[in-house]
Amino acid sequence: MDTRHIHCVQLGLTAYAQALQVQRRWHAWCVAWRTNALLLTQHQPVITLGYRRPYEQIKLSAAQLRKKGLSVEYVARGGGATYHAPGQLVVYPVFSSLLQRYGARRFIAQLEQVMRQTCLRFGVHTSRQDGYPGVWVGERKIGAVGIAVRKRVSLHGFALNVDLDLRPFADIVPCGLADRGVTSLQQECALPIAFSDVERAVVENVASIFEARMEGV
Repeated sequence: MDTRHIHCVQLGLTAYAQALQVQRRWHAWCVAWRTNALLLTQHQPVITLGYRRPYEQIKLSAAQLRKKGLSVEYVARGGGATYHAPGQLVVYPVFSSLLQRYGARRFIAQLEQVMRQTCLRFGVHTSRQDGYPGVWVGERKIGAVGIAVRKRVSLHGFALNVDLDLRPFADIVPCGLADRGVTSLQQECALPIAFSDVERAVVENVASIFEARMEGV
């Protein structure tokens, strides 16, 4: 068994529930075979809440959410409220052997490093902030991270804002941080960015940072 192998799966645009089903299937596979999968997608507009279910982080009533066409999904991961929509790259590393090699805390740090290296490739300098998971440009969050571990295999992952409408973030308290803003690669970059180039950079950086071989599925 090659413990440094990653199956890379491009899912395209998905409903959140659809992507979760795919995650679970790959999770079962990775549990059984101690292998690793990297799923990349964009979600249809949705708000997700972590396992603490902090509904007070959503500023809209149920009626207002319906009017805006937004659903709310409760998710068994760390972190608070997050908004997903087309133009945001969502990455699910369903890792078995690679998670076990590094441990959960270092694993999260490496996911943050993948986002940081990806942003840097497009000329955007980012930082980490102690006590606040994710990746930041000053006081504005550009990438969120939240995972769960089941049967020694990871679920969920990170979301990197590439080029999406940021206004719906005003309808939530992103990750519970009322005093901070959000941004995107396109907002921070002087030149147009192709989404496919960001996907490619993320895949390359995952392979490099986790010292793994990537195989497309």
